[in-house]
Amino acid sequence: MASTYSFDVTTECDLQEVDNAVNQAQKEVAQRFDFKGSEVLIDFKRAENVIKLEAEGEMRAEALLDVLRGKLLKRGVPVKNLDITELKPGGGEIMRRDIKLKMALDSDTAKKVSAAVKDAKLKKVTASIQGEQVRVSSPDKDALQDAIALLRKGEYGVELQFGNFR
Repeated sequence: MASTYSFDVTTECDLQEVDNAVNQAQKEVAQRFDFKGSEVLIDFKRAENVIKLEAEGEMRAEALLDVLRGKLLKRGVPVKNLDITELKPGGGEIMRRDIKLKMALDSDTAKKVSAAVKDAKLKKVTASIQGEQVRVSSPDKDALQDAIALLRKGEYGVELQFGNFR
């Protein structure tokens, strides 16, 4: 039996589900009346973890974002992990927007998670930042369950995932 137990706190997006949501959004946009005859583009750059959106006019660009966001929600992709940029004008009436997928905890978020665990003063629970994840450990499994409950209640700007429970 192990003397200490631990779990890892991370965040990510399932890229296959993002790809499926983008394909569904492209199909819906192709059939919607308000997008007929207009130039619309949804491009998922998997290697860069970026979704590029283009549409004619600001109203269509916002509608395109709403369609994509709805499809992502249906596929179970956490929308908290989307870093949506502001609309930028392209050529003519084209409006462009990039959506970056957060695939790991950045250092600020990791510090917030670690600080939340330490500030809760749970008995013998320690949190340490290890690269793009936070490892929470304790000799008591129940204390780790309390730490997970605490982290689920908090707001960190991304959807936290708990794994590697040992």
